[in-house]
Amino acid sequence: MKKILTSALFTLTLLSTLIFAQNNTGIEVPFVNKTLKNGLEVIVLADSSVPLVTIELAARNGSFTEPPEYNGLSHLYEHMFFKPNRAVRVYWCRVFVNLRRTDLYNSRGCGAQMEFGSQIGDVSYLTNIDGMGLANNATTREEVVNYYFTTTSPYMPTAIRFINDAIRYPAFDEEDLEQEKKVVLGEFDRNEANPFFYLSEALKDKLFYKYPTRKKPLGTRETITNATVEMMRTIQSRYYVPNNTALIVTGDVRPEEVFRLAEEILGSWPARKVDPFKEFPLVEHPPLKASSGDIVQQPIQNVLIQIGWQGPSIGKDDSATYAADVFSYIIGQPDSKFQRALIDSGLTVGTDFTYYTQRNVGPITLTLITSPDKAKQALKVAYQEISKFDDPNYFSDQELENAKTLLEARDLFDREKLSDYSHTLAFWWSSTGIEYFRGYHKNLRAVSREEINRYINTYVHGKPHAGVALISPESQATAKLSEADLIGK
Repeated sequence: MKKILTSALFTLTLLSTLIFAQNNTGIEVPFVNKTLKNGLEVIVLADSSVPLVTIELAARNGSFTEPPEYNGLSHLYEHMFFKPNRAVRVYWCRVFVNLRRTDLYNSRGCGAQMEFGSQIGDVSYLTNIDGMGLANNATTREEVVNYYFTTTSPYMPTAIRFINDAIRYPAFDEEDLEQEKKVVLGEFDRNEANPFFYLSEALKDKLFYKYPTRKKPLGTRETITNATVEMMRTIQSRYYVPNNTALIVTGDVRPEEVFRLAEEILGSWPARKVDPFKEFPLVEHPPLKASSGDIVQQPIQNVLIQIGWQGPSIGKDDSATYAADVFSYIIGQPDSKFQRALIDSGLTVGTDFTYYTQRNVGPITLTLITSPDKAKQALKVAYQEISKFDDPNYFSDQELENAKTLLEARDLFDREKLSDYSHTLAFWWSSTGIEYFRGYHKNLRAVSREEINRYINTYVHGKPHAGVALISPESQATAKLSEADLIGK
């Protein structure tokens, strides 16, 4: 789970509301959903307070599907989504015919493009698409790729039609592909200019040592450079099928109208005969055999340390994922014993202990931001605190209940901006299945101290882990961090 900060006044308001309204059963996220005959799941969260709508297409794709030679190509595919598809090309070819511009018709290869006209059908909606104020973007993560459009409510059908054409009829022009390769390689340049990138990469290499590519959505320069149109088509045929995607619509809409349009526009999209995850099953990340540490030298002033454990996987230990979220929130509060021992003491200026929900092994990560002269002691105290996580008095019953309420408050706060909340729905749908999220807050409310202790003792206490420190050569001369320091020996 990600964490955000809310204003004190807003949080207090929500807390008072929740105390009287939730009756200790957890809030509900009021989305409705329907699965079409071809397997496409349609999810709608309606709210008419603002006349805007976000239309999102999510695919169960990302680095968790990628063997080494495909690493990063889900992300490159995402970039290709917004390039002119065959429907756009048919539209322009028809414009050239109406204008009697045979020169443009011939130079743009319209003879071949028009062969797709009968298959694609009506493309007249594209006439006004540039004037509708459509905001669009996309993201690629480990276990989801999502494409989204935000516009005013009357243009929802237009956005769904554009998604349909972009996802079903990509052109994958060679020139476009080469252009997007350069754009993605530019992202490498930006990431490599950020020292934290090297810390994150080093931790993933250690924590998921056998299949690290499955946790790296950006990929490698080599795989991006060597990508081909045929590889893009392979990704499309495997993962961009209705029975591996979801249409998510939030905002000023009526669910029945969304379901009708989804059936009308996307209902004819042929399903894949075999579930891609049955034909191409996910890898099994082997458990760590032993703890290990690494020093990554970069020109930074502070010392950044991350310690990682292999956490629970959705579908294998769901109850531990709920316990992980609640516990992370307990010790993330400023007045927790964990924060007081590390931040209030002055040993660190930033400390966090998080779990990232994933179907294919979610990492547990401790992050410390400290100074060279305090790094050794910060690590020592951090490990001392970790050893106390299952002590009966490490957190109170009130802290446990407050964490659950604060998690609900955060979800309500996130729903204030539905254009972003659609991404939350996409994430949960892809990594956990939407039914997991439907019962999420109810299950959080049921988390007990015993379940938290089981989570800690199953995934943290006594378990092999990886520690990585990001530090400059000059700071290391002062800190003298060793592998033993990083793994708590």
